[in-house]
Amino acid sequence: MRTVVPVSGSDPKTRLSPVLGPDERRAFTEAMLADVLDALDGAGHSPDVVSTGPVECDAPVTVDDRGLDALVNDLLAEGPLAVVMADLPLLTADAVERLFAPAADVVLAPGLGGGTNAFVCRHPEFRVDYHGASIRDHRRIADDVGASLAEVDSRVLATDIDEPADLAEVLLHGDGRAADWLTDAGFELSFDDGRVGVARE
Repeated sequence: MRTVVPVSGSDPKTRLSPVLGPDERRAFTEAMLADVLDALDGAGHSPDVVSTGPVECDAPVTVDDRGLDALVNDLLAEGPLAVVMADLPLLTADAVERLFAPAADVVLAPGLGGGTNAFVCRHPEFRVDYHGASIRDHRRIADDVGASLAEVDSRVLATDIDEPADLAEVLLHGDGRAADWLTDAGFELSFDDGRVGVARE
């Protein structure tokens, strides 16, 4: 089964702009991607990276500037496919193994905000729709095509990094390259009215 990691290599993680400049966002994106690739490698998978622009990583990279839906659906038409997003810096090899373990036609890993952070597909008719609350749409699509469905309840698979507040999760729970990058860049945990956030020195 082919395993693909999509990543934005052109203007990554724009919602982190309040705390990271363009070059920093690119470097942090590549650090998160490295963590994802390490986890996949640790679980015995050799992924390909598909990026909207050039990106530095230890995996084969194909540059393709199409939208995510068109790209992934073309890959699904070629055969069984696993897709793991590049912004999951807490990902572990154990979590990857849990993603691939169910024998269902479609295995989904929901994100905390209603997205789909990873999936495994063995059904020839399943296609993706990443707009809106995609996890709900993907459940419906699997049902529409008659695919058996399983979901993986995993904190590390559910935690994707999009907003500045999400950086606290990396500092709290991460021990990979993304956590190291944030620490080296001067980020640290902050505590305000009982809530954990991040501050930069």
